[in-house]
Amino acid sequence: MNFRSNLRRLINEVGCDFIHQLPYPHVELFFWQPDDGTVNFGDYLSLVIVEQCLRRFGHTLADEVPRGARLFAIGSILHYARNDDVVWGSGINGRAGQGDLNRRVEQLDVRAVRGPRTQEILRRRGLAVPDVFGDPALLLPQLFPDRFQRRPVRPWIFVPNLHDLGLIDRTFANVVSPLGSWNRRIDAILEAELVLASSLHGIVVAEAFGIPARYVRLSEGESEFKYRDYYEGTGRFDVEFASGLDEGREMGGAPRLTFDHQALMDAFPIDLWNGTH
Repeated sequence: MNFRSNLRRLINEVGCDFIHQLPYPHVELFFWQPDDGTVNFGDYLSLVIVEQCLRRFGHTLADEVPRGARLFAIGSILHYARNDDVVWGSGINGRAGQGDLNRRVEQLDVRAVRGPRTQEILRRRGLAVPDVFGDPALLLPQLFPDRFQRRPVRPWIFVPNLHDLGLIDRTFANVVSPLGSWNRRIDAILEAELVLASSLHGIVVAEAFGIPARYVRLSEGESEFKYRDYYEGTGRFDVEFASGLDEGREMGGAPRLTFDHQALMDAFPIDLWNGTH
């Protein structure tokens, strides 16, 4: 295995701190990315959304800040957390070996989590977790109010999870790969009247823009936990999953979400940059 492959494997094991180690205190944004150099759009949305939130306040990820910190925003990545990390919308994965916090974690600065299932696990560990739920990708229409517009020209699309890519024909016109640029994935989602997905962020992005969406469970590659966590964090319990595309098309979208965009926006930890917690 060459140096590049070894480096990518290491990044995959520890996640991705986007900003390089700077010689001054700064906020490191942590998110996961594939170890082969590709871009999984759902995880990459963490960078897009945090940067856009910061622009509203005139800050950047490269700013020197009063105290260095590490921020978790989008993703089922809390098994990577360390003491004193800041959490704004992330969730527990639930998959075997990634189902909980590292046992050494005793303190987190939690501003919001994806849903009540993550909240319950963190509270069982003695951590303070507010009643603020939601995946930050739900804020896309508010953060980019003039950029993306619905243009339904396809009756349906399917956005697979990475673990399901090998189960489908990726050349099929209705399949939108999760690998690639974040903006083109969103454009493709906004072309559909119905979004079927095993990619969690295929569902989240669709519902953020008011497009009916349904989770299609093609494999056991992902735990049901993170999908239930998201649905329950948006006010929906006992959502039925489809087991195939035909069934998903017949079922149509899940019940509409109930979500407080402002509460999640207000929970953004801008104090890490301006020191006014």
